Amino acid sequence: MLRSLYIFCALALCFSCTDHLAYSTFISTENGQWAKDRTMEFTFSEMDTLQTYDMFITLRNDQQYPYNNLFVIAQITAPDGTSERDTLEYQMADAMGNWLGTGFGSVKENKFWYRENIVFPDTGVYTVTVSHAMRKNGSAEGLDVLPGVLDIGLQIEKNP
Repeated sequence: MLRSLYIFCALALCFSCTDHLAYSTFISTENGQWAKDRTMEFTFSEMDTLQTYDMFITLRNDQQYPYNNLFVIAQITAPDGTSERDTLEYQMADAMGNWLGTGFGSVKENKFWYRENIVFPDTGVYTVTVSHAMRKNGSAEGLDVLPGVLDIGLQIEKNP
């Protein structure tokens, strides 16, 4: 009886968290390293043109990630070809060096705000690209490889 209750609770948690989920996809890096010339591309369509959404960039990292922050360049392109580009900074660890995010063991998953209350006014295919823009202090050149990044994702949720 107790086992059935645990299974029911686990299933309820899994399904209740996805009520507002409109899109969610992850792309894996190669060998836990995100190359600066590897742009992650996410495409989606068939969004309700009257609905507002929140967009998140999600990232899974492990203990090999050497920094407490992350700079990314994100660009969204609408079906008509117009695009908007943002340079974003996210915190990966607190002041004591403890990883932020959720997860057990050495892998943490972070869910970062990208766009809030966005409306997709046109029907068709939208594209979001994400690339890292990390560099060492005092260097103008970007890092060729960013270690410790396992997966990069895009999540879109409907606003209630």
